[in-house]
Amino acid sequence: QVQLVESGGGLVQSGGSLRLSCAASGRTFSTSFMGWFRQAPGKEREFVASINWSGSFTTYADSVKGRFTISRDNAKNTVYLQMNNLKPEDTAVYYCAGRRSSTWNPNGMDYWGKGTLVTVSS
Repeated sequence: QVQLVESGGGLVQSGGSLRLSCAASGRTFSTSFMGWFRQAPGKEREFVASINWSGSFTTYADSVKGRFTISRDNAKNTVYLQMNNLKPEDTAVYYCAGRRSSTWNPNGMDYWGKGTLVTVSS
């Protein structure tokens, strides 16, 4: 069992920064990949970023490349999403997720957090 809890969401103005955290507990060794997804009001949930166990491999959605950075600290069982130069279109509920398999598939996440709201004003 793996439990994920996000934190760090809030209200920020355009151009500002925010760092989200995802604390994992339980059998964290069973998670090979971690990722961030988001769902804007009236929209479908979309992929944002992912990272493997060692942190050597990361992927990003085109919409956030150069602005967002995903990282992890396995000693703390925590995954982060540093968001810089935020834009109004980044407004969404951000979800942390984990995948057991060593094969990456953003459509097959096994564990989900409850989400944290990020609102970017303009």
